[in-house]
Amino acid sequence: MGFNVALLWQAPEINPVNGKARSIPILNPFNKYGRVFFFAWFGFMIAFLSWYAFPPLLTVAIKQDLKLSQNEIANSNIIALTATLLVRLVAGPACDRFGPKVTFAACLILGAIPSALAGTISNAGGLYAIRFFVGILGGSFVPCQVWSTGFFDKNIVGTGNSLTAGLGNAGGGITYFVMPAIYDSLRQKQNLSVHVAWRVSFVVPFILITAVAIGLFVLCDDTPTGKWSERQLAVQQNLQAHGVRAEGLVAVPGGITDRKEGGVSTPTSGSEKRIDEEADLAKAKHGSFDHEATMGENQMLETAQGEVVVKPSFSEAMKVILSPQTAVVAAAYFCSFGAELSINSILGAYYLNNFPALGQTGSGNWAAMFGLLNVAFRPMGGMASDLLYKLTGKVWSKKVLLHTMAVITGAFQIALGVLNPHDKSTMFGLIAGMAFFLEAGNGVNFSLVPHVHPYANGIISGVTGACGNLGGIVFAIIFRYEGKDYGKTLWIIGVMTIGINLLVCWIKPIPKGQIGGR
Repeated sequence: MGFNVALLWQAPEINPVNGKARSIPILNPFNKYGRVFFFAWFGFMIAFLSWYAFPPLLTVAIKQDLKLSQNEIANSNIIALTATLLVRLVAGPACDRFGPKVTFAACLILGAIPSALAGTISNAGGLYAIRFFVGILGGSFVPCQVWSTGFFDKNIVGTGNSLTAGLGNAGGGITYFVMPAIYDSLRQKQNLSVHVAWRVSFVVPFILITAVAIGLFVLCDDTPTGKWSERQLAVQQNLQAHGVRAEGLVAVPGGITDRKEGGVSTPTSGSEKRIDEEADLAKAKHGSFDHEATMGENQMLETAQGEVVVKPSFSEAMKVILSPQTAVVAAAYFCSFGAELSINSILGAYYLNNFPALGQTGSGNWAAMFGLLNVAFRPMGGMASDLLYKLTGKVWSKKVLLHTMAVITGAFQIALGVLNPHDKSTMFGLIAGMAFFLEAGNGVNFSLVPHVHPYANGIISGVTGACGNLGGIVFAIIFRYEGKDYGKTLWIIGVMTIGINLLVCWIKPIPKGQIGGR
């Protein structure tokens, strides 16, 4: 059966246990799932736009005004990525503890403050400090993905995560249009000096971030079932409302504990009345969702046991972080998103170096294309991943696609590095080809993440996202020490991408004996 276009606005079919949607009402912001989808991608897009607001103006305006060297600009790129790495490591557990909506809003507000203070910069040290704290905005990727995973079921989660991240990542391209346009307007129409114009430009990101943070906090839900603190209780009530009894499955308050094999206690004649009364009480408290999907008792129990986020202990968290399956998605994201971040930081300068006639605005406009392609390419990866999963029923299919994308990406990077094109058609064609496989690979990665340790989705999302930033830092350092020899750095990144992915390609995508996520 083909795609039903009405699903783009109709109320979705719902998983009766966790309340997750099995389609995405993209065009229906009045539906709670559509509203969360909108604020997830739009909030991350504004965060990404503001996080990368410096590079479009650093090449000429800020560099000249602050009298910066090329190494100082490269240092500021590295510092911005370092801050985001640290924030993502914290944001993951924060999502599991306080919920992704609260964590998302906190990242935006904390990143908005230093954005407003950009005008106070007077030297390289000030640039480092402001870019470090603006880097908090990059941490919003983790709650964006955890929030999306919490609202969309595993049949569509790859598409949901890739759309929210892909549209959000486009902010890295949009900023190459927006910031120079604001700066040029202030220079030409308001007659502001270079010294003043670039500083005033950063007021716009501050206003946008603050407005979006307030909007998502006020207008959206923590989870499909209500408050974040009551998510386990809601799951227990949903099971009881459907006549499924799982004693000891959920501790209130707290996490899912005492995970019994099978999870079902067979009712005796003496207990049937009590079970029916509890089911009626659960229905009265929570009720049933509209448009519920049909699920068997075992499916419901597996969902409750393995796919509801809990608050793991430190030892449990370390087991998740150090597992081989986490290493796979983290290593792949180290290569793919790490390359995207570092290339996004230097692409305008790379174009200007090879094609000086483009100027600051022209090179910025072309560099913007790399980020904007996320709108199409990252979702393509997530959709392809979901389609393969639907056709095969195997999580392995997502993993094979992930490594295939990575190897092809590495080949494009090596080609770019070796050729170092001075012909525009060759350069832009190779960049577009690399962007397709790199950005689609990012979408495939976060289509696979929800299947791995789904009860600790915040932690694994945080670690994976942080490793993406770690890759960005490592590659940015290589760019820094290679100076303007951008081609050499690109082929080094390509070799690393292929090598690292081949190193982890043999690891099973899901740990043996894991409940849920299959």
